[in-house]
Amino acid sequence: MDSGTSSGLLVCPPVEPQRAGNGGVFFESTLMQGKGRIPPQFVWPQSERAQTLDELVAPVVDLGGFLRGNEDATRRAVEFVTAACRAHGFFLVTNHGVDDDLVRDALGCMGAFFGMPHDQKLRARRQPGTVWGYTGAHADRFASKLPWKETLSFGYRYSGAGTEHAVVAYFTSVLGKDFEQMGLVYQRYCEAMKEISLGIMELLGVSLGIGRGHYREFFEDSNSIMRCNYYPPCPEPELTLGTGPHCDPAALTILHQDDVGGLEVFTDGRWHCVSPVPGTLVVNIGDTFMALSNGRYQSCLHRAVVNRHIERRSLAFFLCPREDKAVRPPADLVLPGGGDIRKYPDFTWLQLLEFTQRNYRADMRTLQSFTEWLHDHDPHHTHDHHN
Repeated sequence: MDSGTSSGLLVCPPVEPQRAGNGGVFFESTLMQGKGRIPPQFVWPQSERAQTLDELVAPVVDLGGFLRGNEDATRRAVEFVTAACRAHGFFLVTNHGVDDDLVRDALGCMGAFFGMPHDQKLRARRQPGTVWGYTGAHADRFASKLPWKETLSFGYRYSGAGTEHAVVAYFTSVLGKDFEQMGLVYQRYCEAMKEISLGIMELLGVSLGIGRGHYREFFEDSNSIMRCNYYPPCPEPELTLGTGPHCDPAALTILHQDDVGGLEVFTDGRWHCVSPVPGTLVVNIGDTFMALSNGRYQSCLHRAVVNRHIERRSLAFFLCPREDKAVRPPADLVLPGGGDIRKYPDFTWLQLLEFTQRNYRADMRTLQSFTEWLHDHDPHHTHDHHN
């Protein structure tokens, strides 16, 4: 979820492009766009910058056909998903049921929010150690290799008291009553993502041979995260990235990208660009589901580039388990039930989330580094502890 590549723990305070009057830090993209050069904190190493890429032809899965029980659609969906998730953890879904007007409204609300004066956006500023809120370039957390983007993140609960109004309550509490309609749009969008995510979990279960119900039931009481990503025009896009190379710590990411493009996926030893396909949603496997599949499915390594002249927007929904629920693969995927040796210890989503927010900058080694951290801090954690 957080952008960037890092080889270890955070060891120094951030060096920020600008500092707010109350001591916080921020990235005001409108001021930087008028300059000919980007600040050095945004310059990425030559080896990590974007190059000319091949196109990734991602499989397109008919989600609606699978959910209706169509045998041909189910067979093709299982075939596509199995191959994609073993190779790189990335695929597209069509016939997903999300209304086009809802997507347009959600993108329009993004334009309204990120177009506000900077001091107004800071009313929703992310607090230290948390995920929710507004941030510019993650400059409140990191010192270098900053991503050229602004984000607004908020939570969504799948069940429990107040679920039907939680997103609206967030917007009105941090931004005011005038933002109730924006909250309603994102409440509806999150509800749509909930239904899609649970359907995809059914498909993943079938593809792994454990049936429709296991993963769907595991995630029915989830606490997920919605993020609006805004990538402003950049005067030197060849020197920076919008989102650095990383695997998402969450279980699953469902992404709507606008028609500008900029998403890239790493597979077969090199980066590939992913052009927007009208009517589809992007799905990528995250670290949590890699653990839930006992390593059979790959967490998707991806990044985003920026454009010199055109802004880019995307809507990312991160499916996460309930914070206190133990993340462990089903017995059928672990020896002696006919599966493989246990690859990751039990953990909770809260543990992994806190690790990425307080100790580690999410990259392509997050799950492995987290596993090592667990063993170092809890000697009772072993790979076969719960076999």
